[in-house]
Amino acid sequence: MHYYQRDLALIHDRGYGFHGDQCAPGILELLAPVRDGLVLELGCGSGALTRHLLAAGLRVTATDASPDMLALARSALAPWSARGAGADLRQLTLPGDPLPPADAVVSVGHVLSYLPDGAAIEAALIAAAGALRPGGVLAIDILDLDYGVIRAGERPFAKVEADWAIITEFSAPAPDRFVRDATTFVPDGAGGWRRGHERHENVLIDTSALPALLAAHGVRAEVGTAFGAADLPPGLRSVTGRKN
Repeated sequence: MHYYQRDLALIHDRGYGFHGDQCAPGILELLAPVRDGLVLELGCGSGALTRHLLAAGLRVTATDASPDMLALARSALAPWSARGAGADLRQLTLPGDPLPPADAVVSVGHVLSYLPDGAAIEAALIAAAGALRPGGVLAIDILDLDYGVIRAGERPFAKVEADWAIITEFSAPAPDRFVRDATTFVPDGAGGWRRGHERHENVLIDTSALPALLAAHGVRAEVGTAFGAADLPPGLRSVTGRKN
């Protein structure tokens, strides 16, 4: 399933980068012990968090499964690239593609929740643990089973801006699934509007089981509801820890 194609990637970049901005200070605090190391970002999107990592002087390998998101990130991060301090941008699809060794693995925007099932999420977490060097930092967010319960029956959402619009409908077809059906509108370049649609299926998991899973692969982790002072939306959990 191909998520965040051209039109939705553009809308997400222009209207939804605030999550990365809000999480950045707390994540940068967590990365203090590895400031001279390499940060691997999973699901960098259009670079909302990546910009903060680069501004803090970190070396970053930023990855995403969406070519359209990576194209936006390449443009957004061009000022750092021009100074020779840009991120190494790579297309990478979890859980199958190998992860390069890193001193930290970070991810915001519940990237792992976009994988097809719980087994794929576990495989991706194990791969992230394996990619971490000793003493490395893990800092990601992921959707808990509570997310579907909290948002059950949520009404459709619409947002209209000068150069884009989106209508999103929500459903929870199973206790471990939360679905967003997004209809998008962007100018078509000929005086009209182009309509698009994406269906995003998120997998919800029991996040209380993650510390034990990660401990079996050398990472001491805890599950929380914030990155530093930035509280996450209800049902979205932070998973943070260190490699032994």
